[in-house]
Amino acid sequence: MLLTTLTNLAHRAIAPRTIAHAHCDLPCGVYDPAQARLEAESVKACMEKHNASDDHDFKARAISIKEERSHLVKEHLWVLWTDYFKPPHFAAYPDLNTLFNDATKLAGAGGTKGTTDVAVADQLLAKIDEISEIFWATKKA
Repeated sequence: MLLTTLTNLAHRAIAPRTIAHAHCDLPCGVYDPAQARLEAESVKACMEKHNASDDHDFKARAISIKEERSHLVKEHLWVLWTDYFKPPHFAAYPDLNTLFNDATKLAGAGGTKGTTDVAVADQLLAKIDEISEIFWATKKA
């Protein structure tokens, strides 16, 4: 009896007084598609510099940086896709999964990671802009 009473008191003492609910993992303000866009702009700039150069070593460095930045684009998109957007968002925007899939593929080996074609970087930036529009629309709701 005494043990049960002490246990109940301990549970009440450490139980949260207020329970917070959020649509994302952390309070709003930590997610932003601008992070993916910034990296994608860097990818495009690396491609342009690569394509304008005749220096083999410079071109190799541009490729290396472009590939690193392409991977960062994917990581930033994945965080938005998996952590920020929730079932109500996907219900309101039924093409959102396809949009994210297309965007991450454009940042992958079949996209900016595997080419120096600036048009592919422009396609990636356009997809990020679409994601950004939806993101900001959900923030207003």
